[in-house]
Amino acid sequence: MNENRTRHRARVTAMFLAVFLATSALCGRLAYLMIFRSEYYSGKAEDLHQRERTIKAARGRIIDRNGTVIADNRTVCTVSVIHNQVEEPERVIADLAETLDLPEEKVRARVEKRSSREIVKTNVPKETGDAIRSLGLAGVKVDEDYRRYYPFDSLASRVLGFTGGDNQGVIGLEVEYEEVLKGVNGRILTLADAAGVEIGNAAEDRLEPVAGSDLYISLDVNIQEYAEQAAYQVMEKKGARQVSILVMNPKNGEILAMASVPGFHLNDPFSLPEGENVPADEKEKQDLLNQIWRNPCVSDTYEPGSTFKIITAAAGLEAGVVDLDDHFNCPGFRIVEDRKIRCHKTGGHGGETFLEGMMNSCNPVLIDVGQRLGVERYYGYFEQFGLLGKTGIDLPGEASTIMHKMENMGAVELATVSFGQSFQVTPVQLAATVSAVINGGTRVTPHLGVRAVSADGTHVREFSWPEGEQILSEETSGTMRYILEQVVAEGSGKNAAVPGFRIGGKTATSEKLPRSLKKYISSFIGFAPADDPEVLALITIDEPQGVYYGGTIAAPVIADIFENILPYLGIQAEEEETVSAFRIYG
Repeated sequence: MNENRTRHRARVTAMFLAVFLATSALCGRLAYLMIFRSEYYSGKAEDLHQRERTIKAARGRIIDRNGTVIADNRTVCTVSVIHNQVEEPERVIADLAETLDLPEEKVRARVEKRSSREIVKTNVPKETGDAIRSLGLAGVKVDEDYRRYYPFDSLASRVLGFTGGDNQGVIGLEVEYEEVLKGVNGRILTLADAAGVEIGNAAEDRLEPVAGSDLYISLDVNIQEYAEQAAYQVMEKKGARQVSILVMNPKNGEILAMASVPGFHLNDPFSLPEGENVPADEKEKQDLLNQIWRNPCVSDTYEPGSTFKIITAAAGLEAGVVDLDDHFNCPGFRIVEDRKIRCHKTGGHGGETFLEGMMNSCNPVLIDVGQRLGVERYYGYFEQFGLLGKTGIDLPGEASTIMHKMENMGAVELATVSFGQSFQVTPVQLAATVSAVINGGTRVTPHLGVRAVSADGTHVREFSWPEGEQILSEETSGTMRYILEQVVAEGSGKNAAVPGFRIGGKTATSEKLPRSLKKYISSFIGFAPADDPEVLALITIDEPQGVYYGGTIAAPVIADIFENILPYLGIQAEEEETVSAFRIYG
């Protein structure tokens, strides 16, 4: 009996001790949480009752060199519902469906979904948002937002680029300068009760957004408009697949215009052009859009043809393997190893000097200059001139030059490269390299960005662009300016002449691959004034129908552009006798 009583007491004591220890541990833990972790859990509790809404920051504008705004913002609204705050769901569904022009079942799905906040529609016009706000629908929120707006719509579409649904840059300058333009979003914090209903008299925390900086660029809207107009005219006249025109300052690399037509509508970039068949497959549609958005001046390579004779001539003069009075003979072809490479003049040019060979755009003359240089030295000039890398232009998607490896270049490859075939460059790379050839020999970086200015105007950031090395002597550069002026004055580029102005330049007609298709790219690169170039322009006409020679169809377009933009840029016409005077500059 005593033994049973002793066991019972022991069990009671053990149970009491266990309860005591458990209670002590629980109290200790509670004390720890209340004293040492109170701030953490208080914050957690507050988070459960907080509702956060984003206040979108205004994106910085893009402004041309004259102060014209070419990318701006328009106020739009985001309409959303908070399930627990909706008092009249059927009225909310009916009113939103009617006002937003949405299917009732779509709105119902949003309204009846149990979530802290459900977006019904974004990019709603401000007047529509104001109309919804005036209805006083409990649980319906109308927040103001910004949508990108392009006042000139399709102008410079591939240069400016556009933004997506989240207002972030997708292509062009919009994505290249995203960090400059995007700004910092603000937010609104409100308190809600346990049911998720906002507390009416609770304090509201508001963090104001910071607008993005304005981006000032070198592009000139007036020159861009004229270049696009000229490009469309020649595209329609010649039935071309595509036309691109690049206008830049050869002294500092500032781009004044970059036109690629046909373009697309910046305010509706995801719609296919009128008449274009819409692919059933979504991937095919996206691939088609990517092709439409692609900037051929920067992202596409092509065989430059005879415009590249400028580079061969400059290398030959710089190396001292040729001078202006050297004599050559053109029978209409050159035999290189086992290949017969023809001149564009099948009957040949006969005897001619190097200067005359350039004026005639004679292939055999430039083949001879390339052979005199040899593979190793010519390849060295390719590297020296910066042709094997990229220009560093401030646009996304720049392509690199497609060139033979030096060890794979034989005499035939050297011959074809010498007059601009069997390799490919981008238009912007060719323009940058020719700029260096005529500006005194200094490589420049093509660019559009000039400066960024904060929304309140208190902070200005000037962009600096590296000048490359001296790739050519002043003397050679001066001689090249002289040669290219004679090409326009009396040679194959005479259709680019503008009365009263000294114009230099070079024509080209290159056959696309595969050669059997007999499709061509006609081009012309020109600059003015010839003795002190301030503007350079390059046009490429892809697959023109009928007559396709660069001197016939491309050179006149640049002449027309120069005739209009040179006075606009403050470049005055000279006396006729001064223009026709022959002299070597440098």
